[in-house]
Amino acid sequence: MKNRSLTILFLLFISITGLFAQPGNSEIIKAINDVGDKFESLAHRLDVLEKKIDDIYWYNKVGDIAHIDKVYMSGPPRWKESNPTAQGAGNPLKFWSYIFIPKYVDPAKEYPLLVFPHGGVHSNFSTYYTHIIRELVAQGYIIVAAEYRGSTGYGAGMYRTIDYGGLEVEDVDASRQYMIDNYDIVDEKRVGILGWSHGGLIALLNIFNHPQNYSVAFAGVPVSDLIARMGYKTQKYRDLYSADFHIGKTAYADVEEYRRRSPAWQADKYQGTPLLIHTNTNDADVNVLEVEHLIKSLKAAGKKNFTYEIFKDIPGGHSFDRMDRAKAKNIRMKIYNHLNKHLSPPKPFNSVRDLQKAGYEYE
Repeated sequence: MKNRSLTILFLLFISITGLFAQPGNSEIIKAINDVGDKFESLAHRLDVLEKKIDDIYWYNKVGDIAHIDKVYMSGPPRWKESNPTAQGAGNPLKFWSYIFIPKYVDPAKEYPLLVFPHGGVHSNFSTYYTHIIRELVAQGYIIVAAEYRGSTGYGAGMYRTIDYGGLEVEDVDASRQYMIDNYDIVDEKRVGILGWSHGGLIALLNIFNHPQNYSVAFAGVPVSDLIARMGYKTQKYRDLYSADFHIGKTAYADVEEYRRRSPAWQADKYQGTPLLIHTNTNDADVNVLEVEHLIKSLKAAGKKNFTYEIFKDIPGGHSFDRMDRAKAKNIRMKIYNHLNKHLSPPKPFNSVRDLQKAGYEYE
């Protein structure tokens, strides 16, 4: 409802601007532009409010089984500085990350860590993932979920630090290192990474760039080819990437930059981290052709140790294995079996019934 109202107001603003965009009306145009800036500021402030409310909801949904915290950490400097010579330019970028620790942990033991980047071009780690977090925590995983650069709910400044397929990958890996440095209960030899959509892209690029840091990975419906993506998405979507504070160029103007950010075009970097890839033929967000390109690229590069499954028209499309349907739960068991094989959590699920009881509080 909020987004719809803002869209109507924005369209009204554009219409009025067109009426007054005549010679001699510069003061009126300036006033209208100021109003437009205020609407943009309001949208970010509403995102901050929404995020704070959702943070409280985490405790309601997961607080019975997990210690929950939100910690402040840092990654590399901004890749674009608005003023490169200003005080503070070049400093590490600061961001928040969620931590979930099973309440039953023994402080004298070590537990596997899962690094869990969220999806979305501009989005955040929300209670959308409630049941998956419950399922992972129940099995004995410690989880860190970075609100990497470009995430929403932290104001316009954070929004404009976006670096899709770039330094956001390093933010996520920095969250892994933070956990190792600060929690003795984390076993640095048992670290996995999983993500869906944009989070799947980040998972892939992390094991490509930092293969020594991860024992296993899962990439669900991963964005894999930004060049192809720019071809089948709308202009509004393409504008998110060519914004001056982001890439600043279209794929047409700089195809190599988009290639650099695309796992399908970086498949030669894959060093064999055990990898499971899932996609769905009726995905209306990440077209299956992107993931097929990734799979074909890995095969063409002679890469081994990855497995994949292309699901046929599973209800839910892009969210097919994150839903609460029985089919989705069965598919998640495949994901957990893949992770568990390499990370050995203390309480792995033996059946979907175990998953049901842990994630939904009844058998």
